[in-house]
Amino acid sequence: MTNDNHKEEIDKLEERINALESRNIFQDDVIEQLSEELAVHQTQLTELKEQIQLVANRLKDAGSLSSDKEEIEPPPPHY
Repeated sequence: MTNDNHKEEIDKLEERINALESRNIFQDDVIEQLSEELAVHQTQLTELKEQIQLVANRLKDAGSLSSDKEEIEPPPPHY
């Protein structure tokens, strides 16, 4: 193998390594962005679950209040 061939092979390997390093850096950046976005979504999901639970509790309370009113007050007569 001549020195020129050896130098070409080294240059090709360096190019491939540089390309791989660039891809790796890009992928690390994308993973970090996705991780941050996932954390935001998890927070929003937790808040939405709490809000749904509050609404469910209010509906349950409203249902029990309306059934209590029916027991206290007889239904109006029908004409």
